[in-house]
Amino acid sequence: MIPVNTPLLSGNEAKYLQECIDTSWISSEGPFVKRFEKEFAAYNNRKYGIAVSNGSAALDVAVRALDLPEGSEVIMPTFTIISPAASLVYSKLKPVLIDSKPDTWNMDVDQIESKITDKTKAILVVHIYGLPVEMDKILELAKKYDLKIIEDAAEMHGQEYKGQRCGSFGDISIFSFYPNKHITTGEGGMILTDDDHLLERCQSLRNLCFKKGVRYVHEELGWNYRMTNLQAALGVAQLEKIDTHIEKKRVIGNAYNEYLKGVQGQVQLPLAQTDYAENIYWVYGLIAQSQEQRTYILDALGKQKIGTRTFFWCMHEQPVFKKMGLFEGETYPVAESLARRGFYIPAGLGIHNDEIKIVSNSLIKAINESL
Repeated sequence: MIPVNTPLLSGNEAKYLQECIDTSWISSEGPFVKRFEKEFAAYNNRKYGIAVSNGSAALDVAVRALDLPEGSEVIMPTFTIISPAASLVYSKLKPVLIDSKPDTWNMDVDQIESKITDKTKAILVVHIYGLPVEMDKILELAKKYDLKIIEDAAEMHGQEYKGQRCGSFGDISIFSFYPNKHITTGEGGMILTDDDHLLERCQSLRNLCFKKGVRYVHEELGWNYRMTNLQAALGVAQLEKIDTHIEKKRVIGNAYNEYLKGVQGQVQLPLAQTDYAENIYWVYGLIAQSQEQRTYILDALGKQKIGTRTFFWCMHEQPVFKKMGLFEGETYPVAESLARRGFYIPAGLGIHNDEIKIVSNSLIKAINESL
């Protein structure tokens, strides 16, 4: 079996975990948590990091910390994992959706201004799959209309937009450390900000909103979203290897580009670069010519014990949101096409060169048979 993702744990992970065990510091009170927060924030050129239990938790806390009025509209892409939209709905905010660009798969920033109303209070940016959103237009609109920017950089560890790190653009930004990310803590997430007030809000919200000086008295509901010292120990070790991980991801992506260049046109390969960023290949995604072709390819690779995943399903087509009466009658043709035709193949940090070649040969065979 060649899985879609295999993490790479080749640094000080075992050493730091053993230190946690030897010192009995395994809870959220351990010293690795503060160290990981400080070092990850510094890596991304931010003042503060707030470690939490996972990326979705980071979104929940980040959205709530902004204290946007109930019913406020927040603009976001329809093509993404459900977590950003869920966090908005949990906080009684209204997601307003934007279609995707067919080449980068990110939200089409040229469509945003037409969706801004007097109820719009924020733009939730989600960088998708390997290339960042075009941030210049986002920053311009945020300034023009006095909007907050919530930046979901869950998939963008180490990526840059015009030389500036993703995760440094938002009023508040988040990351995920799930095992398929460039840095993993098994589960885990991080919130980044430069704002002292948002720091205090996030620290309180992730820790049940304990009242200062009176531990078991609560004036607000928060969450138990703390990161453990064990998770943070993994994170510190992984961060030490981030440059190596980024380099390897690009080597993997470029290897696939070379192996698969002969089928370009029969399927759409990921864009290697734009004028503002080089692909970081969080995943190696492809677009089939049709949903039927995708089904054939995935079945063929599955028979060869090669793992695959389909792309995200659009927010306006999610059954849970339809039941709530959200997005009625809305359609976003580019995102819908990506969701129906897109898929990705094994490209985790632990993949070996011979496995890349096996996947490529099997994929080429499946593509040719599907035509």
